[in-house]
Amino acid sequence: MTIEAPFGRMLTAMVTPFEKNGKIDWPGVEKLAAHLVANGHDGIAVNGTTGEAPTTKSSEKEEIIRVVKDVVGPKIFVVSGAGDNETDYSINQAKRTEKAGADGLLIVAPYYNKPPQAGVAAHFKAIASATDLPVMMYDIPGRCGIEIEPDTIVSLYEHPQIVALKDAKGNVASTSWVIKRCGIPVYSGDDILNLPLLSVGAVGMVSVCGHTVGKDLKAMLDAWFAGNAAKALEIHQKLLPVFTGTFRTQGAILTKAALNMMGLPGGHTRLPLVDATEDQIVQLRKDLIAGGISL
Repeated sequence: MTIEAPFGRMLTAMVTPFEKNGKIDWPGVEKLAAHLVANGHDGIAVNGTTGEAPTTKSSEKEEIIRVVKDVVGPKIFVVSGAGDNETDYSINQAKRTEKAGADGLLIVAPYYNKPPQAGVAAHFKAIASATDLPVMMYDIPGRCGIEIEPDTIVSLYEHPQIVALKDAKGNVASTSWVIKRCGIPVYSGDDILNLPLLSVGAVGMVSVCGHTVGKDLKAMLDAWFAGNAAKALEIHQKLLPVFTGTFRTQGAILTKAALNMMGLPGGHTRLPLVDATEDQIVQLRKDLIAGGISL
C-alpha cells in the first residue's frame, strides 16, 4: 500500500515565543519559522498545544498564520490548529484560519465535555464542511479525555476535506488496523513513536523535537523511505534521550528552554504554563547532549 503524504512528511508543531511581559515576540516567530525550513521541514503546524493555543487570542492566531506564511512561502505547508470543544466556535476559527492564509486545518477531538462518538463525528464533519481547507484530525486522548475511535476515523475519512490523521494515541496496534482498513495518511504526533508508526504505514510526523533535531529527523525519514531501516533505527536510538528529555515536563516548556540554550528565540511561556526551573534546565542540557546536540 502506497499512501501519499498530503502535507509532506516532516512538520513541526511550532512554539510561540513570548516576551517576559507576555507579548508575542514577532521577530522570534519569523526566526523560528525560518529555522524550521532551513532544517528540512515540509510544513509547520501553528496554533497547537505546543504553540500555547489555549492562551492565545483569535487575533493573535491569525497574525501568527500570516507572519509564518510570509516567511516560509508557498512551497511550505502551514497547518493551523482551529479545534475547540464547541463546534460553532471551531467553525468560526476554521473560517478565520482560512482567511488568514493557512494551507490546512489541524482539528483536535472535542475535549473535556466527552461527547459520544456520534457527536465526535458530527463535530468533525461540521468543521470540515465549513471551509475549503484540507483537515488533519488530531487524536490525543491523553489531553482530550476521549479518543477518536477506529470506526469513527474510518468513517470520517470518507469526507472529502478530511485528508489525514495526527496520531498521538500511543496505541500502535490500533493505528495499524486503521491504516489497513482505510489507508488514511497518518502523521505521528508522539516523537518517540515516530519510527514505530512509520513501520506500520504512517507517512510522516508532526514533531515537537523537530525544533532541536530537525536534520536528524529528516535523515531518519529519508533513510526509512529509501528502504534503509537499519539507518533509520540507528537515528531513532540516537535521539531517544532528546525524545524523553523534551517531555519530562510539558513539551512547550522544555522546548522553549532548549531553543533558548541553542541561541534561538524560544522565549517565555504564558500562564498557566511556567518557564523551566534551573534544575529542569540542567537535566534538559544533559538529555540534549546525550542525543547529540552541541551546546
